[in-house]
Amino acid sequence: MRSDTERKLNEIWYGKNRPPLWLRSLVPVYRAAQRADKWRKSRKRAEDLGDAFIIVVGNITVGGSGKTPLVIRICRILREAGLKAGVISRGYGRKERGLRLVSPASDPGVVGDEPLLIAQQAGVPVIVSRNRCEAARTLLDKGVQVIVSDDGLQHYSLPRNMEICVVDGSRGFGNGRLIPAGPLREPMDRLATVDHVVINGESRLITAQLETVPMTLVAGLLRSMDSGQSWRLSQFAGCRVNAVAGMGNPDRFFDLLRHSRIKVNEHPFPDHHDFVQSDFDKMDSNLPILMTEKDSVKCKSLDLSNAWFLSVDAVMPAEWEASLVARVTAGCATQGTRGEA
Repeated sequence: MRSDTERKLNEIWYGKNRPPLWLRSLVPVYRAAQRADKWRKSRKRAEDLGDAFIIVVGNITVGGSGKTPLVIRICRILREAGLKAGVISRGYGRKERGLRLVSPASDPGVVGDEPLLIAQQAGVPVIVSRNRCEAARTLLDKGVQVIVSDDGLQHYSLPRNMEICVVDGSRGFGNGRLIPAGPLREPMDRLATVDHVVINGESRLITAQLETVPMTLVAGLLRSMDSGQSWRLSQFAGCRVNAVAGMGNPDRFFDLLRHSRIKVNEHPFPDHHDFVQSDFDKMDSNLPILMTEKDSVKCKSLDLSNAWFLSVDAVMPAEWEASLVARVTAGCATQGTRGEA
């Protein structure tokens, strides 16, 4: 379950309580460290990554916002357009530090849950490494034209041709304060420097001053983790379930289930939680377990009974997807011409 510290911070960041003085007093320290880190990484930005077109998909808040489904969708549309794409990721929470190629059968503890999900869903090569530039060079050696960085908006040593910031529409920017008094990694004026601000779900953040792109996560089928069966979400309507979510905003998953008239026993866990059997021991064993697909990649080895995961797909405006493909295609052609010169 979520720690008391995490719960209290979320209550401050996204609730109505003003951050205590000791948290507010640490904000200048974080801001100075963040600026120094940005300057240091920017000084290294002369990294030669050849003719690759690099797209960074990230956010400016702590926790999940829906980046991974968008990365998968971008890779799919680039592949459909005939472009050779690949993904680089730090592989948050993995147990080793070195560079590794991710396969659909990789161990999530070794490569990370999100990179594994991307490798299973996107159909493109995925590399994990703490050094994103090293990962990018490895993809270039494999003939990749377009590199999509899963997270890394603040990794300024990585050059980029396009930046996409994903915002959780239901939580927005919380109290609008920097870490640790709030959830912001960077000040909100950072949004003015990115190419696209994508809003995941319904939100009141859409204003005349902030041009945004809507994204919807559409629920697919519930898939059994032990029998291979697939059910529609509506087939669980009226049933009570153990709902498990190890993500930045678990309420989004719980609310999706409730919207489908499913009765939910909530079991929130920290983002990227490393599940073990004891996490499920206190749950009602008479009820089915429903979880996110990201969590399922770390639970398949636990031999859970009557456990299901829900697949979701990011749906973007068709005109936005067409514009993105056109810009990337033009960018690849231009960089290829420079390389020939």
